[in-house]
Amino acid sequence: MAPGDTPAVARRAVRLAIKDARTAKGLTQSQVAEAMEWSLSKVMRIESGEVTISQNDLRPLLSHLGIRDRARVDELVQAAKASKQRQQWWDHKRYAGMLTPAMKQWFSYEAEASSMRLFYSAYFPGFLQTPEFARVLLEFFVDDLTQDEIAARIETRTQRRQVLEQRRGRPNVHLLLDESVLRRTLGLPEVLGRQLSAVLDVINEGWLTIRVAPFTVFNIAIGNWDLFYLGSEDLDHAVLYRENATRDEIIDDAVSLQRHLVQWDKIWHASYDETHSKEMIESRAHELLAIHNSPGREPAG
Repeated sequence: MAPGDTPAVARRAVRLAIKDARTAKGLTQSQVAEAMEWSLSKVMRIESGEVTISQNDLRPLLSHLGIRDRARVDELVQAAKASKQRQQWWDHKRYAGMLTPAMKQWFSYEAEASSMRLFYSAYFPGFLQTPEFARVLLEFFVDDLTQDEIAARIETRTQRRQVLEQRRGRPNVHLLLDESVLRRTLGLPEVLGRQLSAVLDVINEGWLTIRVAPFTVFNIAIGNWDLFYLGSEDLDHAVLYRENATRDEIIDDAVSLQRHLVQWDKIWHASYDETHSKEMIESRAHELLAIHNSPGREPAG
């Protein structure tokens, strides 16, 4: 661990070291759980990054997995300590039971990423969503979410944006948006118009670059995904969050990461460039806000 590494980076370093050592010894998670007299779920949650591991648990585990070099053990113990340094906003009881384990990891990687590669095919990334856009979007899930849950999820979007804005060095964000995102008004053109205006403000701040993938580009992506670089832009420092209608997950194996990057690059280079994409966003925002201010209203859709 390098001095100053953040909790998310530290936790990832520990869990990958444990997983790699277990795999190298040819042990299953069940075998490790039995040897350590732990539950299988504990081992699984440590390796997935859902929970941190205490220093007292880590030392005997490392010994069992064959990691006995004092310098390496001390390094990982310090990383385990760093991963527990502070409570984050998503750990507040306000959000208890409302966030998946993968979401909590997602927020931590987003907060600490040096750069991001994002693909969104249906709506804007949460940290870019205005509260009114988020509410209209989440109201579509009113059969699955209570009003308290909807309110909490709107708050998470605001919290995420504030974390990024308050960083000393903001991440370098490259966002691929499907063209349909600019067309989908959710029945309220003025809400999308103001949302687009808010996105333009972030582009003008200099840390967000957007390309719009036109309808003519074949899009094989399912759902949305966020790829984070926690340091240099290579796969050793990359992790991905992916979601669709039925599940969300954290992915950090090199093969899957490479597959997503190849797909992202292919669509990125086939999309409208940054200048034209920004002009499209500006034009669409002006169109929608003009409709809202005119006597007639755009039909829902």
